[in-house]
Amino acid sequence: MSTEQPSAPTVSAEQAATAIRKARGSLTRYRVMALVTGVMLLVLCVEMIINYGIGYFVDVDPVMAYLKWIPFAHGWIYVVYLITVLDLWAKMRWGYGRLATMVFAGVVPVMSFVLEKKVHADADAKLAALAERYGA
Repeated sequence: MSTEQPSAPTVSAEQAATAIRKARGSLTRYRVMALVTGVMLLVLCVEMIINYGIGYFVDVDPVMAYLKWIPFAHGWIYVVYLITVLDLWAKMRWGYGRLATMVFAGVVPVMSFVLEKKVHADADAKLAALAERYGA
């Protein structure tokens, strides 16, 4: 009984170059949204401190009228961030642990900045190795 393993599908240099280009585009979109989401989360934290912290001692209703858009903006920006996370995660073929970490980075203050740097370094190294391997 023969135990032949199926051969891996061959990938042309052109196909590899296209896949790497698309992955780099996903990485760029992820980086932008990670930074925007991180900034909006910090702005949301300031808004909550004003509303629930300072608002306990002082009437902040006049100020809050100008800040009531912040939770909604952060919510929708987070949705767009999730889409970019899923796009990059699928293109890079990472595990579910990386996906969960990237998802939680959008709701933990400052974590998106830290994780963005790590994800960018990992993805860039992987894409550079692929480009070298396929000559793309």
